[in-house]
Amino acid sequence: MRIRIDFQGTIRDREYSGLRLAVLHPDRGTLDTAVLTFADHQTFARRDAADGIGPGWDGYARVRDWHENGPPPWGGADLTGLRRAIAQYAQIWIPTSPPAPAHSKLPSPPSARLPVGRSH
Repeated sequence: MRIRIDFQGTIRDREYSGLRLAVLHPDRGTLDTAVLTFADHQTFARRDAADGIGPGWDGYARVRDWHENGPPPWGGADLTGLRRAIAQYAQIWIPTSPPAPAHSKLPSPPSARLPVGRSH
């Protein structure tokens, strides 16, 4: 299985409000999709606060890829929340096995040996 990640579009061309995750099975196709919004994960909180825009304002928690020149529109994004959410989503669909227990570095206690030969 694989997880595909794309930008989640808005009603405007080349404007994105988050990431769309899709779990893909090689034989059965798409099993699940989820949308992680930039607003819910505080991705552009610093940028939007510096620009003085908040929820309900045009451009809030959005990426606009309208200009070919200049810095990338996602520059300055804080990806911590999205990264955490993607890791949790992946763990649900593609769980990893728990780490193998570490072997003890301590020597084994000596085993009691019975004497070889006849006893009296």
